[in-house]
Amino acid sequence: MEKSLESLKLCDSDYRFMMIVWENAPVKSGELVGLCKEKLGWKKSTTYTVIKKLCDKGYIQNQDAVVSVLIPKEKVQAEESDYFVERTFEGSLPGFLAAFLGGRTLSEQEAEKLKRMIDAHKE
Repeated sequence: MEKSLESLKLCDSDYRFMMIVWENAPVKSGELVGLCKEKLGWKKSTTYTVIKKLCDKGYIQNQDAVVSVLIPKEKVQAEESDYFVERTFEGSLPGFLAAFLGGRTLSEQEAEKLKRMIDAHKE
């Protein structure tokens, strides 16, 4: 079952937690507690609460004390990006790109890579 855009939104702390999971999965839940203490300053109880919450939401599973990913990072990032462009720039990719670039310039290699990406996504 596909998750809707709204259901894939994560608050900042959940996203930071998921970054740790995506980087380390599959990971034993006890090891994840240590990583969250080190990287997020979380207590054991906080980590287990978030594990349960994100299991309930379908992002991860915790089976036999091993946490694994159900929704890949790239899918969440794509959904978050779509939501941001829609909300902030009324869906305008050129508007987003203009704001993102601001006064910055692109190297020749960056410009060529962007051109190839645009060409690959033309209707």
